[in-house]
Amino acid sequence: MIKIYNTNLETNNTSVIDTFEKGSWINMVAPTEEEINKVCQELKIRDEFIRCSLDLEEQARIDREEDDDTKLFIIDVPVIERNKNTHKEECTTMPIGIIFVRDDYIVTVSSEKNKTIGEFAENNLKNLITYKKSRMLLQIFYKNATLFLRYLKKINKETEVAEEALQTSLRNKELLTMLSLEKSLVYFATSLKSNEAVMERTLRGKIIPLYDEDEDVLEDAITENKQAIEMSQIYSNILNGTMDTYASIISNNLNIVMKTLTSITIIIAIPTLISGFWGMNVPMPFGNHPFGFSIVVGLSIIITLIITIWLRRKKMLN
Repeated sequence: MIKIYNTNLETNNTSVIDTFEKGSWINMVAPTEEEINKVCQELKIRDEFIRCSLDLEEQARIDREEDDDTKLFIIDVPVIERNKNTHKEECTTMPIGIIFVRDDYIVTVSSEKNKTIGEFAENNLKNLITYKKSRMLLQIFYKNATLFLRYLKKINKETEVAEEALQTSLRNKELLTMLSLEKSLVYFATSLKSNEAVMERTLRGKIIPLYDEDEDVLEDAITENKQAIEMSQIYSNILNGTMDTYASIISNNLNIVMKTLTSITIIIAIPTLISGFWGMNVPMPFGNHPFGFSIVVGLSIIITLIITIWLRRKKMLN
């Protein structure tokens, strides 16, 4: 899908257009081969930058073509995906590409819909000026950092819910949920650090022209990104500690259950053992006594009670 946005120079109103005009923003979401070829022909760029942006394994970085001054910014953005096995939503990241086509166009490329670009296009049209490409890039940086913070708070709330569930029911389901959250935090921490490197290089490397106001926006984006990195590390440490604690609790509970079952087995075995001795075809004490059965039963009960009291004192029974 391709959408083209353009800001009128006289009114500064941004609208969707159908033609490729200079100063426009071209937003590509899961583009087809035909759409990729069309954009490359109209903008006179190589398809390499677009295809790199669609690679889900691509790392955040900055690249440029010296011959025509085309620049590529790849950053990671947070997305929510549905796990095929558990059918639950999970937070992860994916790369998007932001291409500066000389001084003429800005192109954003993503393999699927995401809130960083989606909300920027839907909710920011009043403040969006497509011919101010540097400002647009920095606004995307800032929007992306704030989205990471929002998703981190969501992960933290889900962690608290899983912890409450674990306090009453130590099941694998809750532990698997926490494992999924931990994986999301690892993805976030890695992506945030990569994004930080891109933004720091943009600030220091003179990759694009920055005005005073632009530098303020970029510094705000870097600050938000640093805060997200710290939050992801804190939440990850808390989650790791919580999972280790509950894993120890589950292991300890299992040991208690096994200890109790072993003690019960010993207690049950005593009457069986005694009755087995007196059931053999050999002369036994009280074998011919008129109250022999009652004596043997009473003896079994007394020995069982003694063993039970001893096991309780040894804390083998709860």
